[in-house]
Amino acid sequence: MPTTALRVELGRRSGPGVPDADASALLLVGGKVRSDADFVFYNQSAHSSGAVCHEGKRDDGGRVSDSLLVDLAGVEPAIETVLLAASTDGGPFGRIPDLYIEVRDAERNTVVARFDNPGATVETAFVLGEFYRRQGAWKFRAVGQGYDSGLEGLATDYGISVDEPQQAPPAAPPAAAPTPTTTALPAEPVRLTKVTLTKAAPSVSLTKQGGTSGALRVNLNWQVRKQSSGWARKLGRPAATHDLDLDLCCLYELADGGKGVVQALGNAFGSLRQPPYIHLDGDDRTGAVSLGENLTVSLDHTQFFRRILVFVTIYQGARSFADLNATVTLQPQHGASVDFSLDECTVPSTVCALALITNTGSDLVVQREARYLVSERGVSPQRTVDHAYGWGMNWTPGRK
Repeated sequence: MPTTALRVELGRRSGPGVPDADASALLLVGGKVRSDADFVFYNQSAHSSGAVCHEGKRDDGGRVSDSLLVDLAGVEPAIETVLLAASTDGGPFGRIPDLYIEVRDAERNTVVARFDNPGATVETAFVLGEFYRRQGAWKFRAVGQGYDSGLEGLATDYGISVDEPQQAPPAAPPAAAPTPTTTALPAEPVRLTKVTLTKAAPSVSLTKQGGTSGALRVNLNWQVRKQSSGWARKLGRPAATHDLDLDLCCLYELADGGKGVVQALGNAFGSLRQPPYIHLDGDDRTGAVSLGENLTVSLDHTQFFRRILVFVTIYQGARSFADLNATVTLQPQHGASVDFSLDECTVPSTVCALALITNTGSDLVVQREARYLVSERGVSPQRTVDHAYGWGMNWTPGRK
């Protein structure tokens, strides 16, 4: 293989009833991943080294491709193999025509290697090929190993920890069973035990990890800072506490065009039983990890949502998010938790746009925003985040 960046393309022909297919990569040491971070796929789109990135799909007149960008020169020395895999959604590979994997020089756009994979039947995951080190150089080998257990089975085989979906106990077989026929069921969604969104891997699909029902709980917690004056220290008195009060909020836009805000300010706590199907459980002043502030989104009403912007404001106790130890966790009832850390602020910001949840109609996507916004004099943090994202609401002063 050349040492330049390579684009690995998983290609197929689309059509009515043709399942979707997704490309993925596993970085292996001794035939196993070192951790879940060595798995690059639709819910973890970049390796921490930056050497492997999932670029996404492209549809060119019925020819659909899903590509990975691989920089072999940037792969960590410990990695021995970069495994190139594919999985289906909605049926087996036997129903996907013209499946192939192609390796291209990303700079010259010339084909370096290609493997057409005929003869698939009930498989819902494939190891199509691999890059491997041999005598100081990288080589490519076609593999074509199929799995009927989907991406979850393939990932587990190489040491990935995934959340096991709860399944109902099997029904008792009938007394006289007919001759069995081969029926491919949709593969179970793969859910890592934890997803950390970063600049390199900024989004996660809740749909593809099975997190589109039940409750989505958003938790904000922080540490209260304590300060003491020189006189207090001299007199041996306890430190005075300056309460740091952060507020977890969200802007929402519903499918019918209705818009609003859920926040403690103005007692706009929302509701889970009626629109907006979002509820803030209270106004916490401690930031304790066991409590903090909690925002719940009912994913059983996803069809009513167009977009939800989760943001955090500083109500009192600090002039900026800089040096504040605040973290936010999104925990779907079914799926892996998604973590954020508010530790990258370098401007005098009192409002942070944290995450944007978008319903595309076919997918529910969480996008890491981490935008620290600076309000103009006399402009509230809420109005500032509204303007930045074009919500177009009217605001009046409020208090809590």
